[in-house]
Amino acid sequence: MSEPQDLDTLRVRIDALDAALIKLLSERAEVVEEVGRVKRGDGTPVYAPHRERAVIDRIRSMNPGPLSGRTLEAIWRELMSGSFSLEQGLRIAYLGPPGSFSHVAANRHFGSSVEVTESQDIDAVFREVIAGTAHYGLVPWENSIVGGITDTLDAFVEYEVGVCAESLIEVSHCLLANCSRDKITRIGSKPQVLGQCRRWLQRQFPGIELFPTASSAAAVELASRDNGTAAIGSRLAASIYSVNVLAERVGDKPDNVTRFLVLGRQRPEPTENDRTSIMFVTKHAPGALVDVLAVFRDAGINLSHIDKRPSGRVNWEYTFFIDADAHRDEPHMATAIEDAEAHCVLLRVLGSYPMADGVL
Repeated sequence: MSEPQDLDTLRVRIDALDAALIKLLSERAEVVEEVGRVKRGDGTPVYAPHRERAVIDRIRSMNPGPLSGRTLEAIWRELMSGSFSLEQGLRIAYLGPPGSFSHVAANRHFGSSVEVTESQDIDAVFREVIAGTAHYGLVPWENSIVGGITDTLDAFVEYEVGVCAESLIEVSHCLLANCSRDKITRIGSKPQVLGQCRRWLQRQFPGIELFPTASSAAAVELASRDNGTAAIGSRLAASIYSVNVLAERVGDKPDNVTRFLVLGRQRPEPTENDRTSIMFVTKHAPGALVDVLAVFRDAGINLSHIDKRPSGRVNWEYTFFIDADAHRDEPHMATAIEDAEAHCVLLRVLGSYPMADGVL
């Protein structure tokens, strides 16, 4: 067994490896610039979800350790973010204000090198994509604790916008304040966030006033200028508004994940691990909903999500939303969609896209 090297020797080795990495990354960036010129020449979109999925899968498969696959994915997502800015700058709309978990999701999915722009509500994210003022939009679709996000469901009824990707984002709540814990007199956040931390707050701060805000980020902004006020929010919000993190992972359930959809105009190619989101309104006939669902069952297609909202057209008529685990261009899926349309007054495929592989 060889003798362990001293710290100075190890640091010299790390410096040499860093220099080699910088050289390789610069060579990679030169190729990326050439890719950008080719894409601009033939109109190919800069962001390609199926290509992104293939790159991440390949990097994970090549990983010899000891770095985790999640760590390598984070590194490569940031590399791809830098590549977007070299090829052509991307503008991503998200549900604001800055520091919201939608902002967190935009950073984790697209990296920090793209331009992100806040929208006041989910409808505004859709409108930005339709108007072309944002290349893509990021909206919450469902949460592992509270279920479907009704504002997003309603927006799909209102606006014809496609889906081209999805992302699973860990929602990790933090207690944030610029005073010590014993000086906290009240704690604020979005009502849903307070609800997800209710038991923790009762144990740690019995009798303390809890107050609602329009968003978790708004509570953090208030905590930044009001001594004695604390907020439940994200680490990103703490950084943006210069508020101290007093405690992390304060949610009652540890596996709190929100699934986000990426809105865009393109149609990703099949990857053999895809999902299709569909909205439909059934005919007013007995068993019409069962007939639609049976079409996918008989085709051997798993439905991983189902939700409904009032159609807005006729009282007691509903728009249904399903996620089917297959790409719209696969023959059995294409046939199932065609057969399902026979039982509907409206059926719209929102998009087919690569399934998210793990939580970011």
